[in-house]
Amino acid sequence: MTTTQRADTGTDLDALVDRLTLEEKVRLLSGGGTFRAQAEESIGLRAIVFSDGPVGVRGERWDERDTALTLPSPTAMAATWDADVVSGLGRLLAAEARRKGVDVLLAPNLNLHRSPLGGRHFECFSEDPLLTSRIGAAYITGVQSGGVAASPKHYVANESETERLTLDARVDEATLREVYLAPFEAAVRAGAWVVMSAYNGVNGTTMSDSPLLDEPLRGEWGFDGVVVSDWGAVRTVTSSTDLAMPGPHELRGRPLVDAVLRGEVAESEIDDRLRRILVLARRVGALGPATPVPPPRITPDESRGRLRRAVAAGSVLLRNDSVLPLDPAVLTRVAVLGPNAVDARVQGGGSAGVFPAAVVSPVDGIRAALVGRAEVVHRAGAFLHTRPTPLKPEHTSDPVTGEAGVLVRYLDDEDEVVHAEHRLSGRILDPSVDVEAAFVEVSALFRPPTSGEWRFAVIGLGEVLLEVDGHVLVDELVVPESDDPTYVHVTPSFREASWPVEAGREVLVRAKRRLAADTGNAVALAADPPRVDEDAELAAAVELARTADVAVVVVGTTDEIESEGFDRTTLELPGRQDELVRAVAAANPRTVVVVNAGGPVELPWREDVAAVLVTWFPGQEAGDGLADVLFGVAEPGGRLPTTWAARTADVPVLDTTPVDGVLAYTEGSRVGYRAWAGGPVAPAYWFGHGLGYTTWSYEGLSARDNVDAESGFDVRVRVRNTGPRAGREVVQVYQAEGEDRRLVGYAAVHVPAGEAAWVRVPIEPDALRRWSTLDHAWHSPAGPITLFVGPSAGDLQLSARLNPAP
Repeated sequence: MTTTQRADTGTDLDALVDRLTLEEKVRLLSGGGTFRAQAEESIGLRAIVFSDGPVGVRGERWDERDTALTLPSPTAMAATWDADVVSGLGRLLAAEARRKGVDVLLAPNLNLHRSPLGGRHFECFSEDPLLTSRIGAAYITGVQSGGVAASPKHYVANESETERLTLDARVDEATLREVYLAPFEAAVRAGAWVVMSAYNGVNGTTMSDSPLLDEPLRGEWGFDGVVVSDWGAVRTVTSSTDLAMPGPHELRGRPLVDAVLRGEVAESEIDDRLRRILVLARRVGALGPATPVPPPRITPDESRGRLRRAVAAGSVLLRNDSVLPLDPAVLTRVAVLGPNAVDARVQGGGSAGVFPAAVVSPVDGIRAALVGRAEVVHRAGAFLHTRPTPLKPEHTSDPVTGEAGVLVRYLDDEDEVVHAEHRLSGRILDPSVDVEAAFVEVSALFRPPTSGEWRFAVIGLGEVLLEVDGHVLVDELVVPESDDPTYVHVTPSFREASWPVEAGREVLVRAKRRLAADTGNAVALAADPPRVDEDAELAAAVELARTADVAVVVVGTTDEIESEGFDRTTLELPGRQDELVRAVAAANPRTVVVVNAGGPVELPWREDVAAVLVTWFPGQEAGDGLADVLFGVAEPGGRLPTTWAARTADVPVLDTTPVDGVLAYTEGSRVGYRAWAGGPVAPAYWFGHGLGYTTWSYEGLSARDNVDAESGFDVRVRVRNTGPRAGREVVQVYQAEGEDRRLVGYAAVHVPAGEAAWVRVPIEPDALRRWSTLDHAWHSPAGPITLFVGPSAGDLQLSARLNPAP
């Protein structure tokens, strides 16, 4: 066994285990609720509390009143190529978790960008296992430094959403080891206290029962923490998962006790699982008198500043025809256009959603940066028609109290009120307290800002009712279309109907649904204004661009397009956004396009605009961070963590749909840039690509011969800043094996204008090793090692051939 971390498994924990009956021990192997484990007062164990991540700490319930710091998406974190930045963000999360009483953050997601269509692409770091490993380890270290457990997930091969609950990923042994397991091994080395097993199967066995939980996780790697199931993923009594969530789990009561009594599961195995849970409890301060690590002390201003800097650090400048950075001193009028310019999309969809206290939109950030200097004008220019918009407090009031927001009532079968509460949003996924009821009802007095045929909607499953001023618009049974938890509990089906209203005249709107088994708790009351003439809106945006010194067009996706629970079907931008960009670029040659998306999208106009800047889903400080980059306060520090295709059809590894329940990873290790290398079509932008506000030349590569691949070695690269200002460059080193290239090291350097520097790039032995299916073991290179160096996987400017030590 490789001892990479050692648990506190002393006699004191053994004594605690011995004090419990078999029934008591089994009970502790199951959750005690949706987001908490069981408590056991007799041994001083309180309930361990969990929360979804990775961009914020929502807490145990979906409640918009319980706000959270909202970080940039993991794709943006990985785009920094900066472990210090990500570790600092992890400490922010730890502080948030401690503030909310959360012990375990269900993050980071260490699955890879196998296909850009993957629904949770935004929630994963990269297509490359080395970059994912380093950024993931930094995230884990930051979170756990504050006494909160990180939970790297989803172990393993959970790269897509289609049939994610049941698909069987078929992955060959070497690929599994070298590509998909590698980030989890790095997480264990970083000291992760929890690992979450996936829903899917791998090579014929569901992951909650997989032998991969024992080898290599607990055995070879020496993982001493808790394996927690994904929610609802434990399907057998004999599952070796330590903690089945949520709970109480039906298989972790009498069925497991009986399995032990029949000799199907050894009681010593139950003891081992419980001991690991107690180790976790001690680490997070949930067991006995143990004093947890003091929480990080970070002021609100420090938190916002760190998030603002992270936006710039992860922003990737794909193209710049000498237009950026903009000089505020010479600007008089700036047009900020696009559907995401005011309604910034700061996070992806699914179970990881949080409620930011406030979001700085691109328009607000740019306007604040130019206050007193230039006029900032805006039109959407295009629309993203997705799901209905839940009621917001600015146009609604509680029909009983008059407070801004809505009234939520939980009713019994006789329509008697069991529980009532005031909420700020028409979207209600959870009550604020545990309640048993037959119905949930949301109502509000709605003051429409414009007249016309508004579209009202009820969102929810089962029997639903929608009324406006007593007029029934919807009354039907909505049959669930899927049993996926995200669909059922977060984004269920909706029904909508139109009704004429007058601006400023209040109407009473009400949505009601029956709560039934397997239909979740979610309900929403939504309203959307009459549709605007899209041709007229586009023309108005183009006219603003024509009269401006510069046009900034913010395009992108939404949290309803990139989401857990389903995969995308195309990389095309939704709606008429491409048409908007082309028309604006034709009207104003100084057009800067900001891409507000969690993953790759097609950019068919990329050569026709002056600049293209990717900000991903940038978190709550989106607009201020964007303004810092646009006006040169900060350099765009990001480099692509995944390759961007010119067209969806060009992507070499695209499909996410299982065939007869099987998703075959037939491409082996040739994922991402490795699949593109040597292919018939080049991507639009390679992995690792990103421009700053200066230029670079690569002048030399130095490495000693007779290197020891088993111990690792350094290479030194000389780079020169040939541009007009100081900047940061990310030097990347790739190993070549035939046509294959794989990242084996990288390092960043800051260099003043006109100066040169030697950059030391460590090449760790793990980056060079390969898995042999002959003896099922790792081997270091026996022959010469060929290295290439450059600013991206598609621009390798230096090379060296190194001989191994004799």
